[in-house]
Amino acid sequence: MADPSSYRPAPGQIPDSPGVYRFRDEHRRVIYVGKAKSLRQRLANYFQDLAGLHPRTATMVTTAASVEWTVVSTEVEALQLEYSWIKEYDPRFNVKYRDDKSYPSLAVTMNEEYPRVQVMRGPKKKGVRYFGPYGHAWAIRETVDLMLRVFPVRTCSAGVFRRSAQIGRPCLLGYIGKCSAPCVGRVTPEEHRELAEDFCDFMAGQTGAYLSRLERQMHDAAEEMEYEKAARLRDDIGALRRAMEKNAVVFTDATDADLIAVAEDELEAAVQIFHVRGGRVRGQRGWVTDKVEAVDTAGLVEHALQQLYGEESGEAVPKEVLVPALPEDAPALGEWLAGRRGSNVSLRIPQRGDKKALMETVHRNAQQSLALHKTKRASDLTTRSRALEEISEALGLDGAPLRIECFDISHLQGDDVVASMVVFEDGLARKSEYRRFQIKSFEGQDDVRSMHEVVSRRFRRYLQEKLKTGEWSPEDGDEGENPGENPLAEDDGRPKRFAYPPQLVVVDGGQPQVAAAKRALDELGIDDVAVCGLAKRLEEVWLPGEDDPVVLPRTSEGLYLLQRVRDEAHRFAIQYQRNKRGKRLKAGPLDEVPGLGESRRQALVKHFGSVKKLRQATIDQICEVPGIGRKTAETVAAALARSVPAGPAVNTATGEIIEDETPPPRVGAPPGGSRGTSSERGTEQ
Repeated sequence: MADPSSYRPAPGQIPDSPGVYRFRDEHRRVIYVGKAKSLRQRLANYFQDLAGLHPRTATMVTTAASVEWTVVSTEVEALQLEYSWIKEYDPRFNVKYRDDKSYPSLAVTMNEEYPRVQVMRGPKKKGVRYFGPYGHAWAIRETVDLMLRVFPVRTCSAGVFRRSAQIGRPCLLGYIGKCSAPCVGRVTPEEHRELAEDFCDFMAGQTGAYLSRLERQMHDAAEEMEYEKAARLRDDIGALRRAMEKNAVVFTDATDADLIAVAEDELEAAVQIFHVRGGRVRGQRGWVTDKVEAVDTAGLVEHALQQLYGEESGEAVPKEVLVPALPEDAPALGEWLAGRRGSNVSLRIPQRGDKKALMETVHRNAQQSLALHKTKRASDLTTRSRALEEISEALGLDGAPLRIECFDISHLQGDDVVASMVVFEDGLARKSEYRRFQIKSFEGQDDVRSMHEVVSRRFRRYLQEKLKTGEWSPEDGDEGENPGENPLAEDDGRPKRFAYPPQLVVVDGGQPQVAAAKRALDELGIDDVAVCGLAKRLEEVWLPGEDDPVVLPRTSEGLYLLQRVRDEAHRFAIQYQRNKRGKRLKAGPLDEVPGLGESRRQALVKHFGSVKKLRQATIDQICEVPGIGRKTAETVAAALARSVPAGPAVNTATGEIIEDETPPPRVGAPPGGSRGTSSERGTEQ
C-alpha cells in the first residue's frame, strides 16, 4: 500500500487548466482516468487526509504509485480524451458499464445490391440501417413477419440467395408473397431497393403518410370493382397497424429521444435506456456496474452518455437526451453530443407531461434490473469467495489467490506441441490475458519438459518487466531469454502481456508437471508464487515436494473452481493446437517460399489458374505476374521444383489417371520440353 504523499506533485507543478489525469500502480498500469476543468483543484482533492476521502477513493490513491496529466484546450476535448483512455486502458477503478447480453437490432443491409432485412447483433457496420435495439430477437421477427406482407424485402442469407438464382426457383417466402424474389428476376434491383427504402421509412416512424396512401389505393380499387386488390390492400393495412401496435405511442409530437434512468445503492448501479423514435418506443437496453469509484447519480449519467454515444454519429444520436440528473459539465457534454450528431442536441431533465411519466417508467425498469442483478450476484459472489477461501486453506496460502494462472500442454502424437495460459481473477475468467505458446526448445512429446519451458518463459517476461521498473536486478536471478533486451512494449500504461504475477500457478497434471513448474520458478529466483497441479484421473491436487496429494471433497467449491480453471486451459490449448494443425495441413508449396506474402500467392494462382500450371511455367512467365520480380520468380520456381507431386492426378469420379499436358520448357530443362531424368530434376533443385 503506497502513501499518496510519496508521489504527490510539487506545489505549483500542476497547471490550472482543463485536462485529463491518470493514476498508475506500482506496475505502471493505469488504474484510474479522470478529467477536470482545473487539474490543480481536482488533483488537490486526492492528496488530503485519507480519513476525509471516500473509502473507494482512499483505496485508489493508496493503490496508485504515480499520477500524470495531459492538458487540453477545452472541456469537450477533455471529455473525448477521457472516454478514449478509459476504453484503451480499461482502468480498474473507473465505472464501466457492461451489458449482461448482446441486444439485437433490426438491420437492413442497404450496402448490398439486394438489401436484406435481418436480426443483427454486435458492432454496427457501415452502410447498414439499424432499428432498435430490442429486448428480444423474437419481437423483431414478429414485426418483420407482419411487415413482409406489405414490404416483401429479401430476408434470406447469401447462400440461399445464390442457390435460388442458380436453380431459377425462389424459396418458400417467394411463393407465399413474403419476398419479391429478386433472386429469379421478379423485380429489378432498383425496384427491390425502393421496397427496402419504404421499409426503412416506415420503421423510422413515417407511418401516417404510407397508411393514408394505402387507404386511398384500397378505396380506388373498390370503386373500380377490383375487389380482390382492395381486399389485399385492406389486409396489408391491418398487418401494418398490428405492427405499429407493438410500439405504442408515448409522445404525440413524434419526438426522437433517448431516456436514461439510474437506480443505485452503495455498491452497484443499474442504467436503463429507452430509445424513442417518431414518438414510439423502438428499443430498450440496460447496464449494471459496480461503483468502484466515488460517483453520484450525475457522474453515472455522464459515464452512461460516454458509453452510449462514444462510437455513434449522425441520427444514432437523437435530438433530445432526457436524464434524471445533469452532469457537472453538462454544457460540454451537450456540445460533444452535438458534434457527434452534426446538429443541436438537447440534454435536460424532463419536468412534466408525457416525458416525465415515461422517465418514471424507465426508472422503475432500472430498479427492477438492479434488484434482479443483486439476486443473481449475491449467490455468485458468495460462491466465488467461498471457493477462493477453500483453496487458500487447502494449499496453506497466506491469502486468497485473487489471480490464478493455469498452464496446459497439447499435442497430437508429439506433433504441433503447444501450450496455453489462462487467467482467472476473483474467480472469473479474464480472457483478455489468455496467452498461447509454441514449444521451441525441442521437438517431440515431453509434457514435463514442455511445462518447464512454458513456465520459465512466462516468468522470465515478468522479471524483465520488473527489471525495467527497477524492482529487480539480474543478480537476483536469471536474466531471461534475452539478457539486456526487454521485448515488452513501451511503458504506456496499457495492459501488458506478462507484467502481473499470480498468487497461484495451476498446472494440468500430477507430480512430474508440478515439479517441473516449481523448478522453473526456483531457477528464476521466484519464491512468492504458489504452485499446484490438478490430476485428471482422481481430481487430486498435488503440491511440490509432497508424496501425497491434497484431496478436496467432491462438493467443494474450491475443487469446482480449480476444475473450471483446468478445463478452460485444456479447451484453450486444444483450440490452438487444432488451428495450428489445420493451417499446417492446408499449407501448400507456395507457403514455404520466403518473402512471398498472401497477396502475391493469390496473384500467382489467379494468373495461372492453379499451382499445377504455375509449376509448369517458366521463370519469364512467372515474372509477368504484377509484383513478381526475377529473384522472386526464381525462388518460386525452385520451391515448386522441390515439391513435385508424389504421383499422377486421379479423377476420383471415374478412377482414370489424368494425363498431364507437356509443359513448357523450364530453366535448366533439356531441349524439347522433356521433363528429363530423375537425376536431371535433382540438379534443377
